[in-house]
Amino acid sequence: MIDERFIFLGIALNFIGSLIYIVAILKGQTKPNRLTWLIWALAPLIAFFAEIDQGVGILALATFIVGFGPLLVFLSSFVNKKAYWRLGRLDIVCGLLSLIGLGLWGMTRVGNIAIAFSILSDGTAAIPTVVKSWKAPETENHWVFTLSVINAAIALLTIKVWNFQHYGFPLYILIIGIIFSSLIYFKLGKRLKVISQVINP
Repeated sequence: MIDERFIFLGIALNFIGSLIYIVAILKGQTKPNRLTWLIWALAPLIAFFAEIDQGVGILALATFIVGFGPLLVFLSSFVNKKAYWRLGRLDIVCGLLSLIGLGLWGMTRVGNIAIAFSILSDGTAAIPTVVKSWKAPETENHWVFTLSVINAAIALLTIKVWNFQHYGFPLYILIIGIIFSSLIYFKLGKRLKVISQVINP
């Protein structure tokens, strides 16, 4: 366990990742899925308020920045019209499932259920961008995800009480961040496609 004040380092790194992504959007280098990023803003912010309600304390700030960064990304996506990934059927279905998850939380108003549904909603919203990162990693920027992994790792290392309200969302962010960073940085989808073509010409 490390000092909980390291949370501020994680928050700063996560915010820097969001700024790097926003700059890439403004330059037209990155094409975010707006629906995904909107839900990525809403779900963590709901989890943040649920964590506050559950008495998580300063650790909840690590969840807050995971929602605030995507909110800025979502808003900045409207500045550069070229930096936009067209919505398909999968995007819409996953978006609706995510909103249903948030709605279910709204009916229960129980802290841990809010966190669980926020994770479910966030993860469902991630599916279209996972597919996009697999097929077209050049339309994404890994830094926002890589630095969110560091933020989540720091948050987990500061935990004093290991229960769901403390570790649930940071652990999810760690896992999903590793998936995205790997897909985008290593271009796994394209590499495996080349390997497949070599094996089965």
